[in-house]
Amino acid sequence: MTEHHEHREQSLTSATEARGLEALISRAARAGKGAAPVERWNPDFCGDLDMEIKADGTWFYLGTPIGRMPLVQLFSSVLRKDADGRTYLVTPVEKVGIRVADAPFIAVEMDVSGSGDDQIITFRTNVGDVVEAGPERPLRFLDENETGGLKPYVLVRGRLEALVGRPVMYELVGHGEEIEIGGETMFAVRSKGAVFPIMPADRLKRLSA
Repeated sequence: MTEHHEHREQSLTSATEARGLEALISRAARAGKGAAPVERWNPDFCGDLDMEIKADGTWFYLGTPIGRMPLVQLFSSVLRKDADGRTYLVTPVEKVGIRVADAPFIAVEMDVSGSGDDQIITFRTNVGDVVEAGPERPLRFLDENETGGLKPYVLVRGRLEALVGRPVMYELVGHGEEIEIGGETMFAVRSKGAVFPIMPADRLKRLSA
C-alpha cells in the first residue's frame, strides 16, 4: 500500500523510467478529461521533462517515439503554451516544460462548407481536435524564407496552434480569392465571416508566372 502511494505521488519530473512514465500518465489522466481547463490552473513549475513534439507532430519521450495514440491524446489534453513562449504539461498540482520543434499539433484534414461570407473552414488535427477557423480561431500564414513557401497555422485553443499539413495547405489555398484589404488586393481565404490574408495578389501572380 505504501509503495503504491509513493508511486502515485512521484513528481512528473522524475519520470525517467517506465514506472515514472506511469506516474505521469496517471496524473494527466486525472486532469485531462477532454480538453482540460489548464488556463485556470496555476501550479508551481516543477522543471523540464525529456519530452518533445517534433515538427511532423510525432511525440518523443526519452528520445523514443510515443506510439500509442490514446497516450498522445491524453498528454495533448493537458498542454498549455504560456506568454513566455514555452509549452508545458499542466495538471492542477504540477507544471513541467516540454520541447516543441514547431507547432504542437498538425492539421491533417479540412472541410469547407458554405460560400462567401458564410463559408466555414473546419480542420481536424492529428490528435482529434476539430477546429472551425474564424475570429476566435484565426489562421495565420508564415513565410518560409529558406524555401520561398508558406506555413499556415490555425489556433486550436489558448496559444496552441496546429500547423496545416502540406497536402491540406494546397487544398486550403485552393479556396483562396482576391479580396481588397486596407486598400491592397490580397489573396486570402474566408471562414466564419473573417478574412485571412495569405499574400499580396501581385506577389502570387509573380510566383505563378
